[in-house]
Parts: sequence; C-alpha cells; structure tokens
Amino acid sequence: MRTMTLGSREDERCQVTQDAHMQAVESAVQVMHTHLHEFLTLADLADVACLSPFHFNRVFRRLVGIPPGEYLTALRLQAARHLLLTTSLSVTDICFEVGYSSPGSFTTRFTQLVGLSPRLLRRRAQEFTLPMPDNGERLPTKPEPIPLKNTFSGQVSAPATFRGVINIGLFTRPIPQGAPVRCTRLTAPGPYRLSGVPDGIYYLLAAAFPLTTDLRSYLLPGENILVHKHESPLVIINGHISGERNVMLRPPRLTDPPLVMELPLR
Repeated sequence: MRTMTLGSREDERCQVTQDAHMQAVESAVQVMHTHLHEFLTLADLADVACLSPFHFNRVFRRLVGIPPGEYLTALRLQAARHLLLTTSLSVTDICFEVGYSSPGSFTTRFTQLVGLSPRLLRRRAQEFTLPMPDNGERLPTKPEPIPLKNTFSGQVSAPATFRGVINIGLFTRPIPQGAPVRCTRLTAPGPYRLSGVPDGIYYLLAAAFPLTTDLRSYLLPGENILVHKHESPLVIINGHISGERNVMLRPPRLTDPPLVMELPLR
C-alpha cells in the first residue's frame, strides 16, 4: 500500500480549499444575478458564501480579479445594456430595474464604464448593420509601420467551428469596461498585433461575437460569446514586454467579469 507523502497531502488540502472557495464565490455571484434590483452589501454576499466579509472580499478578488462590489456594478450595467437593447423602457425605469436609485448617477456610471450614454447606446444599436460573413477569411488591411519598441504580437486560437468577429484589447484593470488602451479587431483566428503601447501593466482581454443573421442575437450573444482572460497581466517597461500574449477563446464562466463596454457597437 503506497503511503501518501506530506507534499501530496498538502496539495490535496490546497485543492479542497480552492474548490470550496470557488463554490463560495459562485454562490455569491448567482445571488448577484438574481437580486440585481436589491441593495446588496459585502456582508450580505459574505453570508451567502459562509465566509467573513474580510475573507470573502480577499477570496473573491483572488479568484475573479476584481472586488465583489465592482463585479456587482458591472453586472448591473450589463443588465441595463440588455434592457436598453431589448425593451422600450425609459432610461429612468431601467435605472430602477437594475438597482440604482438615482437616474443621474446611473447615467454617469453607465457612460464612464460602457463608453456611451444609455440613450446613445440605444441609438447606435438602432443604426447598426450586421457584418457580412467572410467564410473565415481575413479582410485586407493596409500595412502599417512597425515601431521598434512597445509593439507585440500573438496568436488567437478558437474552436474550429467559430466564425465571427474577434475583439482584442489591453485594459488597465482585469475587466473589459471603458475604452481600452489599445485594441484591434480580427475577422478570423490567427495572428494579431498591438502597436505603440505605453509602458505600464495591462490585462489582455478578448471577446468574440459569432456571426448571425439575427441582429439581436449578434448584439446580445449571451452564452454564444467567446472570451479570453489571462490570470496575470502583461508588463511593459522601456519597451520590454513580459507575460503571455497568445489568446485562447473559450465560452464564458460564471466568474468571468461581465462585459459592459459597447462591443460589438464599437
């Protein structure tokens, strides 16, 4: 009979703890989804997770990348975005529907994090036309000079059946909101390049929208969207770049930070 080593026992305990923490975070996220219109405190969410508020906040940030309050805000704005694109509800009604008590603060926060005001987002959607399928071929682009510094490239991978538009951006925080520092758009998996990136610490995020003939399904792909999120950031110092640059698109997970920027209207 083989004896379990001290190291393997420790690894097993760590995995059990990790699984328990993930389950606790997922339980809190599910409550956020179903109680968006309610006032939820850190203590409320910690109670759901059966952790102290301090411990829950630390575990949530470690597993999701952002604090629970910021995740809840993004989730509310994502729900508001959905209502703006699928209903004729007024901005004020939507504000209350997603848990805000002041239309002014809602509009300000929405504009800051989404990149467009609620009314402008709705108008853009009404004027939007679907991109034409290209059978996975790349659209021709004009060659651009490649700077010697602060330019990097990588490879985008996706399931073999995917056909659609792939948006890749660098953000200063691990959540796709507001305007990216640099971004690019592909019409098929393959190589990408980002140029002229200032020195700093960034998160490489991607969202891919499958092509469809239905406008609503394209603007609100739901579970059909593919995403990419690295756990660790890219670091750029004096033109030297460290960190993983390849993009592997996958279905979204419950704990992925909500997509609130104006994609695919951008």
